[in-house]
Amino acid sequence: MNVIELNQLTKYYGKSRGIEQVTLDVKEGEIFGFIGPNGAGKSTTIRTMLGLLYPDSGTAKIFGKDCFMSGPEIRQEIGYLPSEVFYYDKMKVIDLLNYTAGFFKNKNSKVKMRELAEIMELDLKKRIEDLSYGNKKKVGIVQGLMHSPKLIVLDEPTSGLDPLMQQKFFDIIKKENQNGASVFFSSHILAEVQSLCNRVAIIKDGQIIKVDDIKSMREDNYKKVTLKGNQIPSDQFINLQGVTNIHHVDRELKFFYKGDINQLTHLVSQNSLKDVLIEEPTLEEIFMHYYR
Repeated sequence: MNVIELNQLTKYYGKSRGIEQVTLDVKEGEIFGFIGPNGAGKSTTIRTMLGLLYPDSGTAKIFGKDCFMSGPEIRQEIGYLPSEVFYYDKMKVIDLLNYTAGFFKNKNSKVKMRELAEIMELDLKKRIEDLSYGNKKKVGIVQGLMHSPKLIVLDEPTSGLDPLMQQKFFDIIKKENQNGASVFFSSHILAEVQSLCNRVAIIKDGQIIKVDDIKSMREDNYKKVTLKGNQIPSDQFINLQGVTNIHHVDRELKFFYKGDINQLTHLVSQNSLKDVLIEEPTLEEIFMHYYR
């Protein structure tokens, strides 16, 4: 079953491009990564699929229901952490979260609120105006997860958190996922996505350019090759079909290769080299490859 289904979703801000024909699906129980640099369309996609923005064309479904016709019903089962959080400054954290709990039917929200606050080391007695940016982000995390949502939507969730809190946050998300929650994780920090997500979509200039599971992207996309030697006939490798992203510095030649590995190893065997390294690229290198 698909938890999220977006089909040709398009949103413009006047004449300015937001997103164009975004099509993807998120399966029940998976942690799905959504990556792209600032301005690529990540937040617009999220806000549109949540019904916070109305699209110019296309459709969006969550739990099989239309996001715009059934928005209030759907949002009962969604936990959303936006990239930036804004609250009533004069309110105490505990009052804000109790107010939030009143919107949901889950009777255990207040119990879970305190459990999450303890894990994230969040002082519930403080006023919002006295919190640092990182602590305001913790409020958003507790607010988004306290009602045990079936779908967790995260937009740049770790900005403002120190490394210790980031790890605690990831542990919480993994536990929620193990308990059945699906996760839509949008970020430009690719190491986080690689360690947390099953599949990933890459968005560029408002359009999806790749959707695949991370393992397949690393194994099937291309290989990262490093050759070392006193004299490397770089022209032989540069002219090999499937070679891209070439860097030749001193006695080292680096490139990406997608093609018949036997052709590459045959060419390598014809040359006197000191070392050869063939490895899978990181998600960040794959991302940069598509953006180039």
